[in-house]
Amino acid sequence: MAARDAADARTGTTTTETADAPVNIADAYKSAFRGHPAGVAVITAEGPDGPTGLTASSVASVAVDPPVLVFSLSTNSGSAGIVLGAPLFVVHLVDSLGVGLARRFAATGSPAADDPIWGTLPSGERYLPGAATALRCRPLSTTPIGSSTVVVAEVLDIVVGREHGEPLVYHNREFHSLTDRSRLT
Repeated sequence: MAARDAADARTGTTTTETADAPVNIADAYKSAFRGHPAGVAVITAEGPDGPTGLTASSVASVAVDPPVLVFSLSTNSGSAGIVLGAPLFVVHLVDSLGVGLARRFAATGSPAADDPIWGTLPSGERYLPGAATALRCRPLSTTPIGSSTVVVAEVLDIVVGREHGEPLVYHNREFHSLTDRSRLT
C-alpha cells in the first residue's frame, strides 16, 4: 500500500499505511506508545478496606522546587478510584529488584494489610519497602481527560531503598531491565 503525505483528520487514519499498520488513530496511538519505553512505578493509597495500589508507567517529574510529579490513571474505579480520592498516596519508583512488586500490583487485587510486603512510613502511611524509592505525595490537581485522569502531586517526603537493581522499563507490554550492555555510546 502506498504511503500518504498527511493524515486524514476527519477519519483519524494514520499518516503512513502499510499492510500491518493500524488503520485508526486509537490503534496507531497504542502501537506508538507500545514501542516507547517508560519507567515503572507502583502507586499506593489507603482505602476503606486497607491499602491498595496499581502499577503505572506514566509517572514523570514536573518540577524540583517544589518537587512535583505527574501521572495518569485510566479509570476512576477500583484501586485507581481509591488513589484519586486519597488525601495522600505513595508513588514507588521500581527497579529490576522490584519487578515482582510491579507484576503484583498490575494484577487485580492488592495484598492484604497484614501482608509482609507492606511497611509503615514515619508519617503513618503504608508503603512498599521493596521499591527503590518511595515518594509520599499529596495531590495538587486532577484533570479528567476522556477515560483517564491526570494527577499532579507535590512530593512531601522521600524514602530511598537500601538495595538498587538495574533500571526497569515497560516496553511492548513487558518489563525489561536496562543494563550497562544496553548503553549506546
